[in-house]
Amino acid sequence: MNIWHAIILAIIEGITEFLPISSTGHMIIGSSFLGIASNEYVKMFTVAIQFGAILSVLVLYWSKFLQSVDFYLKLIIAFIPAAVFGLLLNDYIDALLDNTWVVAVMLIAGGVVLLFVDRIFAKNEAVQGEQVLSNKKALIIGFFQVIAMIPGVSRSAATIIGGLTQQLNRKNAAEFSFFLAVPTMLAATGYKMLQYQLDIGFSPGDIQILALGNIVAFIVALIAIKGFIGFLTKYGFRFFGYYRIIVGILILILLSLGLITEANPV
Repeated sequence: MNIWHAIILAIIEGITEFLPISSTGHMIIGSSFLGIASNEYVKMFTVAIQFGAILSVLVLYWSKFLQSVDFYLKLIIAFIPAAVFGLLLNDYIDALLDNTWVVAVMLIAGGVVLLFVDRIFAKNEAVQGEQVLSNKKALIIGFFQVIAMIPGVSRSAATIIGGLTQQLNRKNAAEFSFFLAVPTMLAATGYKMLQYQLDIGFSPGDIQILALGNIVAFIVALIAIKGFIGFLTKYGFRFFGYYRIIVGILILILLSLGLITEANPV
């Protein structure tokens, strides 16, 4: 993996992390096109550069993180399901990260769901302003996040839809999804980096490339988040649904033709 690979993957991460189109899925696809999908460092890198993306949330919403203890309590409650299932299913999830077929199928399936989300939860938009989540609702959203452990599902889509099922409007559901990303991706990043250090070990060059990737992901995510909230509030999810379906179908075609390959089929 070289600097240009890092920049390309970081741009993909920054753009897609908070959109309901699966950042992990897009980075798996990107690394497949670049011919580096089977590299263990790349697998760690695609998770670890999420740290740069979550820093953008802290910068844009810093005042939210200076709220009451109850705000953090709800984040912890919503984070627990992913923490538990992430540890239990870590090896299986790692295996799925090599399977581009899974990514393509889940992009299509998730796209179909997004086509109907606006219609199903249209009444949620009647409520404007900031909404308060109960602990129970936060936990339910947390279980939706577990679904996103399957590459191609999209953590953002899963948690936003989870928020919509709990009567949040699109804006508030998206913002809670952003907030929940902070402990979730921080834990995932720390775990993957520790695992890589114990199994293989970082070289000085590895650290430099990782730092560059996080900086690029941070800058790009700042722009993507601000644009996404405005777009989502105005237009809803349908565009993202069509995008996912088209990309998923294209990937299946490319896989069938052997133009892109997966590193380790499940």
